[in-house]
Amino acid sequence: MNPKLVYGAGTAVVLGIGAWALFFGNRAPQYDYRFDKVTRGDLNVHVSTTGTLSAVVSVDVGTQVSGVISNLYADFNSVVRKGQIIARIDTTLLAQSVKDAEAGLAAAQVKSAYSDKVYEREKELVEKQLDSQASLDSATTADETDRQALIQAQSALVQAKINLGYATIRAPVDGTVINRAVDIGETVAASYSSPVLYTIADDLSKMQVLATVDESDIGMISVGQKASFTVEAYPDQTFTGTVSQIRLAPVSIQNVVNYTVVIDVNNADLKLMPGMTADITVDVAKAHDVLRVPNLALRFQPPTEIVDSSALRQSPGNSPGGRKSGGDLMASGFITPDSSRPRAAESRNPRSTQSPLQGHVIQPPKGGADYGVTNLYPEFERPAYEPEHQSGRARIWVLDAQHKLRPIYVLTGVSDGRYTEVTSDSLYAGEQLVLGAWASTETASSPGLLAGGR
Repeated sequence: MNPKLVYGAGTAVVLGIGAWALFFGNRAPQYDYRFDKVTRGDLNVHVSTTGTLSAVVSVDVGTQVSGVISNLYADFNSVVRKGQIIARIDTTLLAQSVKDAEAGLAAAQVKSAYSDKVYEREKELVEKQLDSQASLDSATTADETDRQALIQAQSALVQAKINLGYATIRAPVDGTVINRAVDIGETVAASYSSPVLYTIADDLSKMQVLATVDESDIGMISVGQKASFTVEAYPDQTFTGTVSQIRLAPVSIQNVVNYTVVIDVNNADLKLMPGMTADITVDVAKAHDVLRVPNLALRFQPPTEIVDSSALRQSPGNSPGGRKSGGDLMASGFITPDSSRPRAAESRNPRSTQSPLQGHVIQPPKGGADYGVTNLYPEFERPAYEPEHQSGRARIWVLDAQHKLRPIYVLTGVSDGRYTEVTSDSLYAGEQLVLGAWASTETASSPGLLAGGR
């Protein structure tokens, strides 16, 4: 092979590699950005959960005597009044028990009367010294024994009559029958527990939702908060209610601790039925007409090569005295609040002085009397949830004229999961924020999305 050709080919390859390295190898990556604007508006913070509708008072009607159901006077959906007869149990055996008790009482009365006469006779004989004291003591004992037997016979008769009265089942409350558990001819046994014949719901125009709230959200729930919910039967209609009770008893569901929250509901139109599943939204806090930024802007962590280092050196965290440097802030992404920061209530800007719950009347907890309970003790009350408007500090980024990212440090407030309330003297509605950045050339250290999201 011609040596000149080999030498020329090698030179061309070396020159080509050098040219590629000169023009492309050291070329800085170009970045594309995702933007969004600072807006002004309202924020509504809420807790979402599910629950089951039920009557405020639901009574299981049972029987204290055993027997065969002879008559039923109420059925499903029957509207009954307190004291109204709703069922009867066959009284054949119970009536016979009353007759037996009456016969036993008559026999006890005869025996007790005879014992009285014997005692009086023995007493006279002893007084005339015609009989011994032992005979009088024996007559006294027999007389007292027969007296007690007479009292027992009287009690047996009263008990037999009471049992006969129990054969007539009456409604204990005004309400609507929502369940009938027996049929005519069925035998019920009340030996160990009272069998349920009916379930009566008291006043279905007022119902409650028993909501299950996760332990991570229960701290934001307070008595008096407004709630809205939907049910599958009426998907286009939203019902409203008020939190009336937060029960302290924990309920473990699949190893997750939950608490039961009672929400009172007005059911004047009787559309809601016991047992319906409700998808609930509890209004926790509101912020009106505040500056808000997308949560992505607070989580954005830019690459160091596109950050304006001079602006970062002028950041609040780079002042002398041992506070974090700009590099530390770059690594952490947030400014850690310190003890020298004013309290949230003292650092609010004038537009945010109104509490999110101001003007909302907190109703007192539901008393036991509403459930038929005579409450003689003070009721435990949890403190109301009142979120602070400025609860922390964070950093967002804007693109300057030199195509570098400049940080803006803000106070953060309430968040609805998508937007967060912020306060800053250098921030205004309509300003463009950077939510993400990614390299647009293949020479970047990690192609594709580097920070933020699209």
